[in-house]
Amino acid sequence: MIFDRVKSLDAILLTAEKKGLKRSLGAFQLTMLGIGGVIGTGIFVLTSEAAQKAGPGMLLSFVAAGFVCAVAALCYSELASMVPVSGSAYTYTYAVVGELLAWMVGWALILEYAVGASAVAVGWSNHAVGLLEGLGFHFPSALSNADALMAHVETAFGSPATPDMIAAMQTGGWVNLPAIVITGLATWLLVVGTTESARVNAVLVGIKIVALTGFIALTLPVLHASNFHPFMPTGGSGVLGAAASIFFAYVGFDAVSTAAEETKNPQRNVPIGLIGSLLICTIFYLLVASGAIGALGAQPVTSTAGAVLSPGSVEIAGRCAGIVAGGAVEPLVCSKEALVHVLDTIGWPGVGRLVGLAAVLALPSVVLMMMFGQTRVFFTMARDGLLPARLASVHPRFRTPHVVTVVTGFAAALAAAFLPVGKLADYSNSGTLFAFLMVAVSVMVLRITDPGRTRPFRTPVVWIVAPLAIIGCLGLYVSLPLTAILVLPGWGALGLLIYFLYSRQRSYVGQGVIDADGDRDPAG
Repeated sequence: MIFDRVKSLDAILLTAEKKGLKRSLGAFQLTMLGIGGVIGTGIFVLTSEAAQKAGPGMLLSFVAAGFVCAVAALCYSELASMVPVSGSAYTYTYAVVGELLAWMVGWALILEYAVGASAVAVGWSNHAVGLLEGLGFHFPSALSNADALMAHVETAFGSPATPDMIAAMQTGGWVNLPAIVITGLATWLLVVGTTESARVNAVLVGIKIVALTGFIALTLPVLHASNFHPFMPTGGSGVLGAAASIFFAYVGFDAVSTAAEETKNPQRNVPIGLIGSLLICTIFYLLVASGAIGALGAQPVTSTAGAVLSPGSVEIAGRCAGIVAGGAVEPLVCSKEALVHVLDTIGWPGVGRLVGLAAVLALPSVVLMMMFGQTRVFFTMARDGLLPARLASVHPRFRTPHVVTVVTGFAAALAAAFLPVGKLADYSNSGTLFAFLMVAVSVMVLRITDPGRTRPFRTPVVWIVAPLAIIGCLGLYVSLPLTAILVLPGWGALGLLIYFLYSRQRSYVGQGVIDADGDRDPAG
């Protein structure tokens, strides 16, 4: 039977107790970790992407995505408080529905975290380059994006060379060097240590909140109701499509659960970090998005034929370049640093530069959080024997999983070098939605199979909340672009190949080894 390998919760807890990581994080640090992961990506990076898909209706998109995350967070909170160990959704699935599905969840989490880190690194690059431009330093476009490279690749595979695509070839770049640099910096910081990373993150989160508060204070007073009409220019499908993309901006909260094994009093602090960070971030999202729409407008850009263009595509890059070359004000949906552009346009260029500086300082906290989550998932999978034991090695001085951190950093930097932020975010979402769905399933299954186990945090009305999480995840998944939808089964097929050729026969559970009892050390 391929579904017969279930690792008991007691074995998981014993394993973590024997070979666990240092417990050093409290409720405040966890909340800051969650806020650091959530606030930033959606507002600083994906606002223009959402506006292109839904126009002002992206406000509804934020609400829809936030609701799905809220019900998923309640499911996460119950499992994280019961099983306060590294691994997040992977660990929960292993304990409830078995090794095969757990492997698939862990494999999908690579899309969430590693690809997600790449997306934010590209967003940071956009703001860093914009800040340098504002200060009078020109950073070569050939080294700040890969639009020209992607345009050449698409035409080489048979796509027509439209005027918009030709414009992208002429103005675009070949590699995103700043994104590579920031990913490398985050990798180094994570190797140095978890506590140090959390302290730096808390400072960066503070800078981020101050900047967004200033943006809200300056834009809401000049809000124009006319900028909200038409409210849904692309209809309900556009709102759902934007929600599917914006979902990426909320996923940072689940990295709180991956830090459970390094948390003091996890039964209390993990639920506080999960739900508290999500609530704070949702309020900020709605206020900032309202200010951006009301101050500048957020109508989608269309092709010369009148079709709404896909955000992040080569065509829209060329179209936006043509609009600006014609002397028109750059639309919000075209800007790679949307909030800075809004402030520039309404007469606050100096404050705009400060907001850009805040993004440059603060977005690394999101890269940090994403890579933190990925390394801990890999660490746990290696500790279970499903990945090479070397990946579970802990640095003798820093007590961090340094090998897997470097591997993750290299992969994230490679993706950030060549792919645009919108595509990376959508690819990341496909893996995240699958993981969240499995968490909701696990909560319900465990309520039936182990009802007597202590639950420091219980998901309220679980038989309503968990199904809503499942339906919401499925709804957002089918609203993703077709390429992002296809990424998950393609990536999953590769994962299954690795599992049956390598991991299944090396699994400690499959061998009957309970490493918590000292029979075997996966790091040794």
